[in-house]
Amino acid sequence: MKHMIEIRIHGRGGQGNVAAAELLSIAAFKDGKFAQAFPSFGAERIGAPVQAFVRIDDKKVRTREDVLHPNYLIVQDYSLIEMVPVLDGLKPDGLLLVNSDKPPEDLKLKTTATVETIPATEIAIEIIGRPIPNAVMIGAFCSITGLVSLEAVQEAIMARFPGKVGENNVAALERAHEIMQKR
Repeated sequence: MKHMIEIRIHGRGGQGNVAAAELLSIAAFKDGKFAQAFPSFGAERIGAPVQAFVRIDDKKVRTREDVLHPNYLIVQDYSLIEMVPVLDGLKPDGLLLVNSDKPPEDLKLKTTATVETIPATEIAIEIIGRPIPNAVMIGAFCSITGLVSLEAVQEAIMARFPGKVGENNVAALERAHEIMQKR
């Protein structure tokens, strides 16, 4: 890794944005990298826009400010793209991963970054039984980028959510990985 990797996650309260950021940073740590994760929100409630940030590097991460120019953008709720400036600062050669059942080109997003989509909410409802897309989005992200290993994320999920909840989230993560590998 030549430079620090910065990830910004956009979603709504209740979609597991902060958990997604934490799981990615724990997985990076398990993979032998340095990482930090933190949310950016005030008195948000369920459904309100939330951002979470992750930084991953080969050396200690000392900066603490919000991620303004992410390499990667994970959008857990497509409707936010029209409401808040989600794409602001995304690096031109970056990656935008959107929770959507539409193909990337149908979203007609104004960016030079690579756009990928996955129907994360549908998969989450099918496997987890709840519309919480974070494990699916992380699985797709890991599959596309290879930034952190799927095994490390599986371990992080099982450590944070022992038992059936963790098992279901790992299954959702694996389904997303399979879908992205077929593309």
